[in-house]
Amino acid sequence: MCGLVGVVTSVDVGVCIYDTLTVLQHRGQDAAGIMTSDNGKLNLRKDNGLVKDVFRTRHILKLTGQMGIGHVRYPTAGSSSPALAQPFYVNSPYGLALAHNGNLTNTAELSRDLFKEDLRHINTDSDSEVLLNIFAHELQRRRKIKPNPADLFAAVAGVHQRCRGGFAAVLMISGYGILGFRDRNGIRPLVFGSRKGAKGKDYMIASESVALDSQGFEVERDVAPGEAVFIDVDGNLHTQICTAPGIHTPCIFEHVYFARPDSMMDSISVYKARLRMGEKLGEKLRRLRPDGNLDIDVVIPIPDTSRPSALELANLLGLKFREGFVKNRYIGRTFIMPGQSQRRKSVRQKLNAIELEFMGKNVLLVDDSIVRGTTCKQIIQMARDAGAKKVYFASAAPAIRYPNVYGIDMPSASELIAAGKTDAEVEKLIGADWLIYQDLDDLIAAAAEGNPAITQFECSVFNGEYITGDVDEVYLKRLANLRNDAAKRANNKNSLTKQHNLVTDLHFDG
Repeated sequence: MCGLVGVVTSVDVGVCIYDTLTVLQHRGQDAAGIMTSDNGKLNLRKDNGLVKDVFRTRHILKLTGQMGIGHVRYPTAGSSSPALAQPFYVNSPYGLALAHNGNLTNTAELSRDLFKEDLRHINTDSDSEVLLNIFAHELQRRRKIKPNPADLFAAVAGVHQRCRGGFAAVLMISGYGILGFRDRNGIRPLVFGSRKGAKGKDYMIASESVALDSQGFEVERDVAPGEAVFIDVDGNLHTQICTAPGIHTPCIFEHVYFARPDSMMDSISVYKARLRMGEKLGEKLRRLRPDGNLDIDVVIPIPDTSRPSALELANLLGLKFREGFVKNRYIGRTFIMPGQSQRRKSVRQKLNAIELEFMGKNVLLVDDSIVRGTTCKQIIQMARDAGAKKVYFASAAPAIRYPNVYGIDMPSASELIAAGKTDAEVEKLIGADWLIYQDLDDLIAAAAEGNPAITQFECSVFNGEYITGDVDEVYLKRLANLRNDAAKRANNKNSLTKQHNLVTDLHFDG
């Protein structure tokens, strides 16, 4: 999962994109990058690290130009070397830069075809670089000295014909404008909006509506599944559906965990969806204990994502709600830490228990989900160490038993604590006195209530059903071998050896 932004304005965009990436930092903490275009001159700064660490004033001063794109990276595969920081760039045709969120499910096939048929070299193991080269080849086939919107939309149509998976992307065409497009099922999010500029309208395309809010842009709408949106250098908007849309199935894990609560996604309020998750979870607790004897003294959320769900659950059941953990806000999100050992180390650094809220009480801890089980096991032990008599644990999402192939770092079933296990077995492994999972139908209902037009969500991590229809056991085994934590450690070691002298502060003349 990554964060994207593309901006076309009448003034320099460097500061605007930097500020937007800080708002999208929750979507990726591994690397950050910005590329701008200033009358054909491309300016790039990217590197590993948080946005505030990658960019200094001297970098922003060089990011001149009236259009640009930015990216924050969350690694789902390969290494964390600077070579994989985005945006990616190719000089032909015209000078193209891409920032991508998601995952292609036929990357191996595409890489092979790019070399054998399109004569293009792929320098990394990133499917984002593959996506960029596919688009570049499709656009070059138009053989135009100066492309028009129809040429760009035809190239996007070619991308849809060749690429499968879940993806959203922003592309900058040097001297021409910014292009955004979304996969045919709308799995990965993308939204665009405008504001009044010095010489007309300014436009922004981004992963979440909160990015637009932060810079004074008014959301126009979400990019539709299979649609492309092009803003030219003069600030004119062009849109077109570039492929027959599939069933609109946005990723439900955006609402569970990834998105900011103040975002709207596909006209669904993330915050209200999380409130409804808590309501549904509270109703399940009532069904499980119809006699009303819940034996719970206090409901405590695991900060921050689960707070709305925990609050609504407590209100529904008439239970006391308390903040029992203090979060260190200078530690990253543990789910997107690159390795199990780092995730394990970070939990105690991230949270500290307030003993007064635990001492001698039966506590219900509420979290957004349970993935590997590392975090919740340690948190349950922290609650016991703080004096809790009994520790119950409720997950606002169902048990995660299957890998994700559309851009979330759940690649190997062997790393998912609930894979192949009953709820009782997971309960024992994490050390809870009682474990309650959300039902999948209730989770879907909690999200769908915000937009009745969406009848399905991408829920493969819960039910093993992959909407693109091209994922089988062979694919999942190969993916697990490439993307488990052991493979990532090996890839990181190799990449650091090869890339230690990589230059990441570049300027291109186009």
